[in-house]
Amino acid sequence: MNQLKLQENGYQSRIRTSSMRLARWNGAWVAASALMAFGPKFIWNKDVLFTLLAVGLNVAVGVSLILASKKYVEELDELQRKVYFNALAITVGVAIVAGIPYSVLNTYGVLPFHADVGHLVILMGLTFWVAHQYGTRRYR
Repeated sequence: MNQLKLQENGYQSRIRTSSMRLARWNGAWVAASALMAFGPKFIWNKDVLFTLLAVGLNVAVGVSLILASKKYVEELDELQRKVYFNALAITVGVAIVAGIPYSVLNTYGVLPFHADVGHLVILMGLTFWVAHQYGTRRYR
């Protein structure tokens, strides 16, 4: 019994560490994305060199975020991995099903506003969160 409890604590500790690593890289990527998006206009007056450096930083931090996500998934147990991948599959499906018509509507001027990729990113984030919460509660 004690050994099982010790293993659970070790597992929970690894998941907590991996989750915090993922959260830090996610925050760094959001910051790098903000710098890339707003820096040219508000900080360095559209200087091409600084813009390219910001894009490079964003890509480098993005690759680190991908690696942290991979490490996080590797640390999950089988059921948590199933919930994660189901949420991911739903998110990809929603992004494709919503994103393509959104793009077409924007192309032909049907939308009363400018379509932005940020809208799709927000939709994907919310979809993943809802699907993951649903999956987590479903298997409790």
